[in-house]
Amino acid sequence: MTTVLRRATHWNRPLMFLVSVMAVCGVVAAVGILVDSRILTGAPIWLKPLKFAVSFVLYGVTLAWMLSLLPRRSRAVERAVVVIVAVAVVENAWIIGQVLRGQASHFNDSTPLNAALFAAMGAAIGVLFFAHLVIGIVVLIQRIPDRVAATAVGWGLGLSLLGMLAAVPMALPMQDPGIEGIGGAHSVGVPDGGPGLPIVGWSTTGGDLRVGHFVGLHALQALPILAILLSRFATRLDERTRARLLVVAGGAYGVLTVLLTWQALRGQPLLRPDAGTLVAFAALAVATATAAALVLARRRRPELALAA
Repeated sequence: MTTVLRRATHWNRPLMFLVSVMAVCGVVAAVGILVDSRILTGAPIWLKPLKFAVSFVLYGVTLAWMLSLLPRRSRAVERAVVVIVAVAVVENAWIIGQVLRGQASHFNDSTPLNAALFAAMGAAIGVLFFAHLVIGIVVLIQRIPDRVAATAVGWGLGLSLLGMLAAVPMALPMQDPGIEGIGGAHSVGVPDGGPGLPIVGWSTTGGDLRVGHFVGLHALQALPILAILLSRFATRLDERTRARLLVVAGGAYGVLTVLLTWQALRGQPLLRPDAGTLVAFAALAVATATAAALVLARRRRPELALAA
């Protein structure tokens, strides 16, 4: 375990620095939940900083590992990483600062200062989006030698961008709840802060745009994990077949992210889909299974792969 941790520290120093900072922020937020009884929009006031800290820890570790696979260094990537680290640290400092002030960090237009802070953070997240896009482009250009890993990394980076875009509707005019000082919302059809699922807080009475946002973002981890599982437990499949299965999974994951966002925009709770939503999910499942079956039917036998 110690060897693994030491190796991880050399994947990408700025990103691993970010992971360390976010881990400390996570501990502070966890302690805050235990000792600070304040509630904001129906949840412990320190819950949002905890969620963001954990999210950035996962993001930083995964991205650092991905960049360690590149065949050579890239100045564009190094600069993009510095931008991402700076934005992440500033954003989390802002969220914790708002908690200390007893103010909401998101959609808060209650004062000129709060509105300016939220607008600035929105612009900063836009910068992070483009820095992440730069990294994705460089990864595609450099071509990671391992075909399966390259497919997982490429799809993971691309789908996480889709996950970022899934958050955009939260701040659009259609999400104005008509409450003074609030200029956006996670929930659709119901006020933020109502009944929600444990831990994540996703609304159980209306749509919740955080579902598609969450699923899309964590493609960054889901696709590489699937690649590792295929390499570990599907050893009879050749590299090309495993890569193609990842393409099928990536396409299905992207459609799932869109469907979850579509469901939320229609005001439906995640666990209470209507007939139209169920049909869409069923069609996705059938299409994914069919595509995977076709890939497996076309796979090369191990002995033929060795002969080639």
